[in-house]
Amino acid sequence: MTAVETTPLDNGTSAAPAAAPGATLRVVRRLRGVLLIAALLALWEASARFGWANSSNWPPVSGVVVALVQGWSSGELAALVASTLKRMLTGFAFGCAAGVTLGALLGISRWARYTLKPLIEVIRPIPAPAIVPILILFLGVDDLLKIVVIALACFFPVFLNTLAGIAGVDSVLIETARTFRIGRLRTLLQVILPAATPMIAAGMRIAIGIALVVTVISEMIAGSAGLGYYIVQMQYALKPEPMYAAVISISAAGYLLNRLFVLLERWWLPWVGR
Repeated sequence: MTAVETTPLDNGTSAAPAAAPGATLRVVRRLRGVLLIAALLALWEASARFGWANSSNWPPVSGVVVALVQGWSSGELAALVASTLKRMLTGFAFGCAAGVTLGALLGISRWARYTLKPLIEVIRPIPAPAIVPILILFLGVDDLLKIVVIALACFFPVFLNTLAGIAGVDSVLIETARTFRIGRLRTLLQVILPAATPMIAAGMRIAIGIALVVTVISEMIAGSAGLGYYIVQMQYALKPEPMYAAVISISAAGYLLNRLFVLLERWWLPWVGR
């Protein structure tokens, strides 16, 4: 009876190292980004410590970290971030709802497209901050002003992506719905919008970044609370450490919002490759 030679595949644990190179490569790629950030922070610290940037408005990064820790420990920065995010998410929700609604209307109605699209295209190039002084005359400087500006800024990327998504829907799907005598509203809700959802989600992801930027700008121009208002106040008070700490908080909030949206998108659209 001949002896049977066992191959590495016969061992249940031998296949594990095959996945190691791919995992190691991903770790190395992410480590590069972390090391770049660490190098820039070290350069910032050195430029302030050794007088390369001789300015009282350029504190060492260690001082900014101290101000950041103190701000979050006291709850001051947490309250400011919560105030800003509340306005941002409210405006984002209204902007997305309006963008999807009008995008769907113009996508399925030729009459609406020819009637409303020229007006939308005229308004679209106007920067959101340029609208703030005009809206102050009608809405004052309360939260309603900021929510309206944020909603307008979020509206356009969602609207355009919804319109493009509907235009890209396979005509076979629509013709099949007509063959089965499905009504226009039901076709829109059950056929067209689901097929256009990846494009709509992409527009929302763009809009959420724009929303944070516009929120902070509106708080700087006409605010009495929030991160934007706080940054301006710290600038006037010549306190650069808490000012930079607030800017870092904005960066962290934007990063976390983007990551959360990616996770939500993967749950919402599991069939879309990443």
